[in-house]
Amino acid sequence: MHDFFENVFSGIGITDVIDILIVAFAIYKLFGFIRQTRAEQLVKGVLFIGVATFFSEIFNLYTINYLLKGTLALGAVALLVVFQPELRRVLEYMGRSKFVKAPLSQMDKEKGKQITANIVGAVDRFSEEHVGALIVFEKETSLSDIAESGTLIDAEISDQLLGNIFYEGSPLHDGAVIIRDGRIHAAGCLLPLTKNNTISKELGTRHRAGIGITENSDALVIIVSEETGIISMASEGQLSRFLDVKTVEKTLLNMYMNTGEITGTMSIIPKFIKKIRGEKDA
Repeated sequence: MHDFFENVFSGIGITDVIDILIVAFAIYKLFGFIRQTRAEQLVKGVLFIGVATFFSEIFNLYTINYLLKGTLALGAVALLVVFQPELRRVLEYMGRSKFVKAPLSQMDKEKGKQITANIVGAVDRFSEEHVGALIVFEKETSLSDIAESGTLIDAEISDQLLGNIFYEGSPLHDGAVIIRDGRIHAAGCLLPLTKNNTISKELGTRHRAGIGITENSDALVIIVSEETGIISMASEGQLSRFLDVKTVEKTLLNMYMNTGEITGTMSIIPKFIKKIRGEKDA
């Protein structure tokens, strides 16, 4: 027995150990990912069919084996369909090249400060007067398809213009504003709602839309509740609520001044694994 184990482990190098650990970690995360999605029961069914196919082949049950193989192929296609939103998030995350600077990092710092001041002033007033607002900041992922659902504006950011857009009597106040390259690119835009059923029931359509757009892009979203005046921010499918204007100002300055990762309250947002799972804080 000693010789057996000695022969087995003598042929294992450090690269083999690393290879095994990476595969084990990937499988562990894959199962964890599956458990967090609505496709868990479907995966169990596919695994059951796979096991049944294996035994039908051993016992030479040719007809059953033929039918099960066809069903297994359909199950694999069904998995791709059910996992489509998650797969899209994975591919979008992998496709965001860090070798090309985003437009935000090319902005003049003084202009970034001015834009931040205008947005923070508007958000502060919205919060005090209970004016609902939904402001989306485009980063590396293009939001052109979202912008086309609203009205193209292409105007300088100002407290007054944002106030006119989100004024309750305005025809654009129910939609989202898209900020691109430090300008108001479009208003009255329709955003995809989050499909996560675990978020708080007290959150309305505006918050669900703010979370939803960050599940499909790297956008940053500022949300002001019309009912309570509470300021929230969404990023990478996560929502942070009960923020003050100082936190908003710091977040925007970090974004426009290119000082690194968003800090403060938003620093609690997890990275890759929680992104592809679509987990969110209520």
